[in-house]
Amino acid sequence: MKKIINGVDSLLEESLSGFAKAHSDIIQLNSTPHFVSRKNGSQTPKVALISGGGSGHEPLHTGLVGMGMLDAACPGQIFTSPTPDQMMAAAQAVENGAGVLFIVKNYAGDVMNFEIAAEMLECQHQTVLVCDDVSLDKDHSTGRRGVAGTLIVEKIVGAAAEAGASLQQCKDLGDRVNNATASMGLALTSCTVPALGRPTFDIGSNEIEMGVGIHGERGREPMDLTSASEMVAHLVAAIDKALQPQQGQKVLLHVNGFGGTPLMELYLIYDLAAQYWQEKGVEIVRSLVGNYTTSLDMAGASVTLTLLDDDMLTYWDAPVHTANLRWGC
Repeated sequence: MKKIINGVDSLLEESLSGFAKAHSDIIQLNSTPHFVSRKNGSQTPKVALISGGGSGHEPLHTGLVGMGMLDAACPGQIFTSPTPDQMMAAAQAVENGAGVLFIVKNYAGDVMNFEIAAEMLECQHQTVLVCDDVSLDKDHSTGRRGVAGTLIVEKIVGAAAEAGASLQQCKDLGDRVNNATASMGLALTSCTVPALGRPTFDIGSNEIEMGVGIHGERGREPMDLTSASEMVAHLVAAIDKALQPQQGQKVLLHVNGFGGTPLMELYLIYDLAAQYWQEKGVEIVRSLVGNYTTSLDMAGASVTLTLLDDDMLTYWDAPVHTANLRWGC
C-alpha cells in the first residue's frame, strides 16, 4: 500500500483540518464530535439538511455543505458510519426553527445511527432514505444501496429548503427525487482502505466488477474486461429497465468517478450513455460529470439518471455555493 499519510489513526482528523482551512469562507469544522457545518447559515427559519456517512467518498458529503445544499455533514471514519452523537451535535448546531431533514444512504450502519439520533431529537425531524443502486433487486434483504444519486437528492432538496419549503415539503420532494433516480457502477480495480492495508477484494487483471458498491462491496457479477461500449451498455440497460423513461422525458445524466478514473474516460462514458438515451428520444437537459461520490482510489465509475419534473429542474438550476458544487452565485 502506498498512501500519502502520517498514520491511519490521524488521517481523518488531518484531512478534515485541511478541508476546513481550504474552505474557511464556506464551512466550519467542529472537532468533538466531528461535523462540518455551513458557516453563514440562514438568518430566518429554514429546514436544516444534514447528511453524512463514512469518509472515503469525498466530496460527498462534507464538500456539499453550503448555501443551497447541506447545512451540516457528519463524517465517520473511512467506510464507517458516523455516530449518533455526531448527528445530534450537528442537528443542535444548525437547526433554526423549521426542523431537521436527515438525508441517509441506505446502509445498515448509517440507517441505524441516524435513527438513534432522530429518536433523541426534540425538534421536528424527517428522514429521506436514498436507495438508487439498481444493481440490487428492489426486494433485496437490505434494500437497494444509496450511491451517487444521493448528491442529486441533496442538491434539489437543498434548493427547496433555501427557497422556504416546509419540512414535509422537503421530505416529500426528497422521496420523489429518490424514486425518480437510478444508478449503477462498475469497478476496474478494488480500493485500498488504509486500516486494512491491501485491496478490499480481489479482481483479475482482465476482469471488471459489474454493479459494485461504493465501499467495494462485490457487485452483480465479475465480467471480462471488454470495450467501453459493452461495459456502458450493461449499466444503462439496467438503469433504463428500472426507470423506463418515455420519449420526450427530461432527465439529468450524471457520470461519477470512483476516485481512480481520469476525466477523459468519464466523458467517454457520458458520450456513450447520452447516445443510448438520445436514440430513445429521452431529452438530456442537465448533466454532471466528475468525481463526486468516490471510493478512495478505486478505478471505475457509475452512471445515474434522474427523471426530472419542472420543480426538480428549477431546484437543480438554483444557486449553490459549496466547496465542490457551485453555480449561479
